[in-house]
Amino acid sequence: MSARERGFEPATGDGPSPGDCPAGGPVTGDGSAASRAAGGRAAEVRAAFEGLLQIRRLTRAGKADPEGMPAPWELHRPLRAVALALEASGIPPSAVGPSGERTATGYRVCEGESPGSVRVEWAGPAGSGAAHGEEEALAGCVSVLRRLGWTALLYRGPRRRRFLEVEPPSAAAP
Repeated sequence: MSARERGFEPATGDGPSPGDCPAGGPVTGDGSAASRAAGGRAAEVRAAFEGLLQIRRLTRAGKADPEGMPAPWELHRPLRAVALALEASGIPPSAVGPSGERTATGYRVCEGESPGSVRVEWAGPAGSGAAHGEEEALAGCVSVLRRLGWTALLYRGPRRRRFLEVEPPSAAAP
């Protein structure tokens, strides 16, 4: 089954690298397979994110800022919506290799502790220094998510690692 038949899936940080470059990353234009793959992924991410914004505009027409709060579609698929928002903003996702080892430093999105919430972590390969850069990186994630109407709170978990708990604003909750 081809990627087109499966449909678009935003990068959660738990799969293989979505391309040689993160969404919005450099595309050399040299015609190489890597360049075409990176450009194709970036185009898919842009189209998916524009679709998400269009859903917001259509379902929240008449509101002061129809793009400023998650749409009902997002509330039923918060993990996908948050992952798409982060990838579309150009924040790199983490990645996992074939044997389960982390191969790239970036965000990792997974189900949160409470229903409808999402957890965002900053993960990377062993020895990558991901823990040292997580505060600044997660602050960038908070900025993106709040701009799109999500409530993102920073916590410190086991081994003093930081993570975000992301929820829809109370006004948007189903």
